[in-house]
Amino acid sequence: MAGPSPRLRRIRDQVLAGGLGAYPTEGVYGLGCDPLNEDALARLIALKGRGTEKGLIVIAAHPGQLEGLVEWPNDPAARSAILASWPGPVTWVMPAAPTLPALLTGGRDTIAVRVTAHRPVIELCTAAGMALVSTSANASGRPACRRPWQVQRHFGRRLDWQLPGPLGGQRGPSEIREAGTGRILRPAAGP
Repeated sequence: MAGPSPRLRRIRDQVLAGGLGAYPTEGVYGLGCDPLNEDALARLIALKGRGTEKGLIVIAAHPGQLEGLVEWPNDPAARSAILASWPGPVTWVMPAAPTLPALLTGGRDTIAVRVTAHRPVIELCTAAGMALVSTSANASGRPACRRPWQVQRHFGRRLDWQLPGPLGGQRGPSEIREAGTGRILRPAAGP
């Protein structure tokens, strides 16, 4: 199997060096970085003008990339419900590993995570060798970018990298559910 493309290798190097970037997700462009790099997290939060108490979503190519980030539910039915929804545009709020940066979790003991089915993000996370932060590409309170030119107009040189590619079939951000109860915290925008 071939390794990552030269573009993805450059992006991987930027991510590992603490860089911020944009990439197409299932419904909107996302901003991302290494979820364990506190400098990158602080820079991303400042770029969006987002409150530090909100926390950030993490997106992965496969459930194994979430090891060390989440504590899986002990309840087999809850775990099965989570895994049955992936890969796909369903984000789950789960217990966080105790060592995660407060900027990532918003100071909570939970973290929002999802495993994507969107090929560009799978390739990005696979090339990076890790799950990545995935927050909508927008200033806090503004509509999310859905086109590459919007990302450039709003963020331009403040980003270290941008992965081109199509959005998935969703009209907006992913559904968010609570892992323990299955309760919907944010409905999906739909296909």
